[in-house]
Amino acid sequence: MEILSKKTILLFGAGKSATVLIDFLLSNAKKENWTVTVVDADIKLAQLKVASSPYGKAVSFDINNTEERNKYISKSDIVISLLPPTLHTIAAKSCIELNKNMLTASYVDEQIRNLKSEIENKNLLFLCEMGLDPGIDHMSAMQIIDKIRADGRKITSFKSHCGGLVAPESDDNPWHYKISWNSRNILLAGKAGAVYYNKGTKVEVPYKIIFENCPELNVENLKPLAWYPNRDSVSYMKLYELEKTETFIRTTFRYAAFCRGWDKIIQLGLTDTQDAEELKGIKKINEWFNYKLSKLEKGEINWKKFLDLFVDEKFHSELTNQMNYLGVFESVDIPVSFNSSADIMQYIIETKLSLKPEDKDMIVMLHEIEYEIDKDKFNIESSLVVKGENSLRTAMAKTVGLPLGIATKLILNGTIQLKGLHIPTKKEIYVPVLKELEEHGIKFHEEIKQIS
Repeated sequence: MEILSKKTILLFGAGKSATVLIDFLLSNAKKENWTVTVVDADIKLAQLKVASSPYGKAVSFDINNTEERNKYISKSDIVISLLPPTLHTIAAKSCIELNKNMLTASYVDEQIRNLKSEIENKNLLFLCEMGLDPGIDHMSAMQIIDKIRADGRKITSFKSHCGGLVAPESDDNPWHYKISWNSRNILLAGKAGAVYYNKGTKVEVPYKIIFENCPELNVENLKPLAWYPNRDSVSYMKLYELEKTETFIRTTFRYAAFCRGWDKIIQLGLTDTQDAEELKGIKKINEWFNYKLSKLEKGEINWKKFLDLFVDEKFHSELTNQMNYLGVFESVDIPVSFNSSADIMQYIIETKLSLKPEDKDMIVMLHEIEYEIDKDKFNIESSLVVKGENSLRTAMAKTVGLPLGIATKLILNGTIQLKGLHIPTKKEIYVPVLKELEEHGIKFHEEIKQIS
């Protein structure tokens, strides 16, 4: 019997998305001969996630502390970063310096992309976008795309939708939404606008209207879902080798009521990150809200006038209920440490839209891919619905954490041998990872229909 050498996995971050990943790593640790070190600024959180496992260790230090960071990275065989995206580069540079492979669930940003040649020169593997969206979306889409191409068919339209939602049985608020991941990302969604292709035309959507008139569609047996376009679909056309596809768009799912309400949140300037100076002296939530109302129009404006001026009459009651639920009309103290409307709004949604302990979240993904062969046209719909167990073991944590955990195992055991900077669009990655995900109940339902 082969005796595996002891391997050490270093994980930065023990937050919402880490729960199932840590469970996966610890449950495989004995068989694979691993030890797992979990680092978080909150030592109690890290200890909670590691629990009493003999294969795990919880530690806490400032990621900016070079000596501590390098000490732990140097002792590891592979590094997983669930840090905020702005901190990935700090960990990445240490990994390059100390010759360690690294995985993240985050997008490849310009700072990580600038390290590409250093990663290649050190013969390392940096696997990014290895979570849900991005991650499972890439892998499942490429599996379909590669099969269509192998059959000699031409793809004419690609639409990929994904959203973290509240499960129907836990949907009990007028926003039809609860937070299952990073609240700041939710708050600032769409901030950079969006760009995609529709029927051969490049479409650019500014932030101020990104949630306006979100189209709806049906997925499996769920209520209709609405979608808004992701920031930059166009850059993925080359990665998917679909540069000549007439329609190419990646989107995020929400329910229509959320989109209508969030459109007005943006219109009111409640996600503004640059208004700290003008908010000085404002102490109460309702004072802040009324001030933002007053900035919309010259002269007096109250909530009723806002509804009359800016909201379709049939949605007056819906929007008022949503705002009441958030407590923006209440004379409640604003936390002392805020720097902008975005900070106040983040506090509000974290307070009002968090999952209760027994709440379930839900992940929904749908690929709509049209292709043609000879004169016949077909449409593939490939859908995934995953529900969480509770507020800790969420569908979000499962679908972000398991791809990272499985890929870590496949790299350590030599199944994945790629080198360089990658996202999971290659068969060497997506075939074994998707296969193991199915063993955990993450399996797509596919339908093919002829459309002409």
